[in-house]
Amino acid sequence: MKLLYSIHKYDVFMFTWLINARIHSALTRSGRNLSKTGDGELYLLIMALLYWSAGIENLCLQAVLTGFLIERPLYFILKNSFRRNRPEAALKNFHSIIKPSDQFSFPSGHTSAAFMMATLLGYFFPPLVIPLYCWAALVGFSRVVLGVHFPTDILVGMILGVGTAFFSLGLIY
Repeated sequence: MKLLYSIHKYDVFMFTWLINARIHSALTRSGRNLSKTGDGELYLLIMALLYWSAGIENLCLQAVLTGFLIERPLYFILKNSFRRNRPEAALKNFHSIIKPSDQFSFPSGHTSAAFMMATLLGYFFPPLVIPLYCWAALVGFSRVVLGVHFPTDILVGMILGVGTAFFSLGLIY
């Protein structure tokens, strides 16, 4: 229990430092736009393009579909098991920039899905791996900037997304 308290204390410190940094207001606009890329519409577009290019036999499409069939339930179970309050509920006198879609923050679903997609698309399209991981990291960072997640929510979302991607690749091969 002491370890969890120490992690939470560090998390709040890092979160508060970022929110109070001079650059925070400049990051807010780009943070909103980056965060929206992880809302889900982009993933549907990518899946449609993959289907259009090679049909359901497309291994990348199969990996993405398998990944989401595993990642979304895992994310939901973790989020509703840990029930960690978002920064707005956990910190006095703090208001997030955007209204989150649900009550709890741990892990970050936006980050998990972004890292899963980055890993899978990077596997099938290796020249894109660095830009994809940069995009996924920025999606996660934007969630902290917007005040809806603590840094460890992002870290665990990243681990969940990459882990799910590798697991789904193992299932289709």
